[in-house]
Amino acid sequence: MSSIYALHIKRLLDIFLSIIGFLLCSWLLVTIGLAYLLTLQFPVLFTQERIGKGNQPFVMYKFRTLRNGAASLQDRRFWLGDFLRFFSLDELPQLWNVLHGDMSLVGPRPLPTEYLPLMNEEQKLRHQVRPGITGWAQINGRHEINWQTKFLLDQYYINHITLVFDIKIMIRTLALLLIPRKDQSLQEKKFEGN
Repeated sequence: MSSIYALHIKRLLDIFLSIIGFLLCSWLLVTIGLAYLLTLQFPVLFTQERIGKGNQPFVMYKFRTLRNGAASLQDRRFWLGDFLRFFSLDELPQLWNVLHGDMSLVGPRPLPTEYLPLMNEEQKLRHQVRPGITGWAQINGRHEINWQTKFLLDQYYINHITLVFDIKIMIRTLALLLIPRKDQSLQEKKFEGN
């Protein structure tokens, strides 16, 4: 993990690509914002405190995909949120987190801060690097794999960070986004420790 790429070039690449991402997706961000306005779904953004590099908390941004206040999960769902989750477009605001330095384009997914006390020291090693919008665990099962497997995949990534590996993960992420599949993000079990 102490390569020149991991320590310096990766961050420069994150800044460059997140700026490019904002420029290329600006029309999409505006369109999604207008869709929230037209459907009267507010607030537009969902914010949550997540665990960042060095176990430090940060505020992660996403487009909100569930209504506030409804009792059941089914009542909280709305068509725009389902659409954004299906195509992972709810993650677009995280480009700001990357630009700001809280996240990387590629890395272990950031977990809620409530999970930190439940992790053992080995599991906390995933916080040696900035969390990512996508990652090795994301493209190898995401919500379909158990927590132990996710942590193992995250640790594998941390031990093998290279430019080629990051490019491979980004290309596979784009390929997966082009394949329609059932959204299972709302069925993911919470991490409850070992």
